[in-house]
This record gives sequence, C-alpha cells and structure tokens, in this order.
Amino acid sequence: DGDLKFSLESVKKLKELMDENTGINPRMVISKTSYSPCKEKDLPEEFQAVCKREDAPMIFERLNMAVREADLCEICANAACSGCF
Repeated sequence: DGDLKFSLESVKKLKELMDENTGINPRMVISKTSYSPCKEKDLPEEFQAVCKREDAPMIFERLNMAVREADLCEICANAACSGCF
C-alpha cells in the first residue's frame, strides 16, 4: 500500500480479523472503513506502525481489498501481490 509492504500471510490474517468483526450481525454491520483492527490481540506485529497513523482504517481496507480473492493473489493475478516469479 503505497510505500508500505506487508507479508501476504499477515494481510490474509488481517482480512480474517476484518471479516470476523464487520459482519457478525446483519442488522449491526460495522463499516470496514470505520473499523480498525488495532485493538485485536491477533493482529500481526507488522501492522502496529500502521495503527499509529490517522489513515490506518483506509490502509487496512485497501489491504483487505487486495486479498479479497485469495486464490487470485496466490497465482499473482493481483498487482498488489508480490513475490511472483
């Protein structure tokens, strides 16, 4: 995301956390853009610096969108994914 780089595994974990905490009850769905996983105990360590930024919710949402289709990322169809040969 911009000049920030994160491991694919950490971004997948972030997606799991965001998915778990934004759609629990359809009547009380929390917007992903207003939800911040920074208080989650399972948040990967590499996101701690992001939590200190004002734009953290937007960064987390963009990362979540980058791995929306995890299989596509695994085969490098998404330009946001790196490590492809």
